[in-house]
Amino acid sequence: MSAPIEEGDKAPNFTLVAQDGTRITLSDYFGKMNVVLYFYPKDFTAGCTAETRAFGASYAELTALGAEVIGVSADPEESHWRFALECGAPFVLLSDPGRKVGKLYGVRGTLGLVPGRMTFVIDRNGVVRRIFSSQLNPKRHVTEAIETLKAIV
Repeated sequence: MSAPIEEGDKAPNFTLVAQDGTRITLSDYFGKMNVVLYFYPKDFTAGCTAETRAFGASYAELTALGAEVIGVSADPEESHWRFALECGAPFVLLSDPGRKVGKLYGVRGTLGLVPGRMTFVIDRNGVVRRIFSSQLNPKRHVTEAIETLKAIV
């Protein structure tokens, strides 16, 4: 198993499928914009709905700070499509079957039962500038992302 990702590390590249069936590759954003990459446990759960809606409500501010938002969970594309519609998410939700990318990023679960909730702010050079983990305060992920983006702009 590889070492966990730390702030200052190069973000591991990956390609996953979005809710509309398109393949999204993280490195396609490098050199162009910052990325707020958030891993969440499951579509349609209370915390994940609150977090995704909070990212959606702050999407204009996040994009004004030069960032794109990408959400990731193990749910299939069809579930993501319905979840994005319900939450009004104007960004992609990626399906990570088997949580392979989550494991690559070191996303930790709670007590081995609940999949992890972590956010990585990645600058336009592909460097991880902030890692935030809080299972119980999903809206704080948005605040942390905005504060980090303001510091690196």
